Amino acid sequence: MFEISVTVEFSAAHNLRDYKGKCEKLHGHNWQVEAVFAAAGLDKGAMVMDFTVAKKMLKQVLAYFDHCYINDTEYFKIHNPTSENIARFIFEQLSRKTKRHHCAVKRISVWETPRSCATYYE
Repeated sequence: MFEISVTVEFSAAHNLRDYKGKCEKLHGHNWQVEAVFAAAGLDKGAMVMDFTVAKKMLKQVLAYFDHCYINDTEYFKIHNPTSENIARFIFEQLSRKTKRHHCAVKRISVWETPRSCATYYE
């Protein structure tokens, strides 16, 4: 099995619902997202996926969040905008984009801060 990973950043604000603490108030982060892709074999170019392609796909998904109030996005009007739910959303969206490639999204990690991260995988 082979894996590659790419990391992209975005900036956005959110506030947590059903939470008692300072994160229930509106606040922002410079989020960092790592996407890990895996494949049993390599493509004809001897790659899991071109890093440039992987990063471009991740940036397309993250455009949904960049410089916005996450709570106002359609998905997060229903789902609490925790790092865990953001990771799951990114995983699902990115998985749709990789269907035509011979690899799959293995996991998504979302950092709110350099020392706080949530990961989603199936």
